[in-house]
Formats: sequence, structure tokens, C-alpha cells
Amino acid sequence: MVYVFLADGFEEVEALTPVDYVRRAGKKVATVGVTGKAVTGAHDIPVLCDMSIDDFNISIDDEGIILPGGMPGTINLEKSEKVQAAIDFCSENNKMIAAICAAPSILGHKNLLDGKEAICFPGFEKDLSGAVISDKYAVADGNIITAKGAGSASEFAFEIIRYLCSDEKAQEIKLAVQTCY
Repeated sequence: MVYVFLADGFEEVEALTPVDYVRRAGKKVATVGVTGKAVTGAHDIPVLCDMSIDDFNISIDDEGIILPGGMPGTINLEKSEKVQAAIDFCSENNKMIAAICAAPSILGHKNLLDGKEAICFPGFEKDLSGAVISDKYAVADGNIITAKGAGSASEFAFEIIRYLCSDEKAQEIKLAVQTCY
């Protein structure tokens, strides 16, 4: 299972594009409401999550987590002890940790980006402690995947699919959704 954490103020495109594309790639994905089972995005789009954070429990059989950005969604994610524990679990067990927009700052604050190529929304680079700042829209370095922002949500999802499946599967999904790049 791949878990996508949604907190009030999340960036809708950054959360739902990976959910959609990764499911198309055949992976199980569950949305986790950090601020309740019903969560409202940064642009007032309500989303009913698959589970609330109270029902969430990560295990060694799970494949990783996705942290969408947005404000104040990123702040709300970072404040959650259960999200922090999930990040720690994934880091300690070499599971995928994917973060986009402002959310890579959470990883930087935890010193998980030391020596890793990473990217974020412009202006948050100072929070990517120890990272080698990339010029790509989305980049994978080991088990860490980061991306720039809402406009790179598709490429973020394709990097996740490459990590979880293969480059061939990412290309297949690109073709299926008629990506323009």
C-alpha cells in the first residue's frame, strides 16, 4: 500500500494526480485524512479520504508515503505526530518517501535530504537542509522523490511509478493519459 496524507489546505492537484496515476499503474493507494476523514484543499475542494489518521497504521509490507504540498497543508502535515512517525518508519526501512511543493521542507527539517538531489517550490530551498538542489521538475534519489509544484504533479506521479514499478510502466501511463511532454 502507498499512503497519501491529506491535511486541510493541501494542494489538490499534487495529491490527487499521484493517487490517480499510481492506481492506474496497478498499485494500491489509500488517502489518509490527517485533519479528519473529510479534508478541504487549498482551493476549497473537499475530499473524503479512505481513512482518518486515527485508523492509519504503516507496516513493513507497505511501499511508502506521499506528502502533497500546499499551504497550510504542509504545516498541518508537519505538525502531525503520526505523519512524523510514518516518515521515520519509511526512512528507517528504506521505503519510498515522496514529497512535492512545500512538503520537501518537512524532509529537510528532519535532515533526510543530506547529500540527496531534491527540489521544492521556489523559496523553500533554504528548508532543504543538506540537499543538492535539482533543476528538474521531479527527481528521485534513492527512496526520496521530490517535485517542484502543482504544474509538475504528473512528472511527480511518473517518478513514483518508476520507483514502485518500472520506467516502462511510467511510459505506459504517460501514453494512456496523453501527457504532452
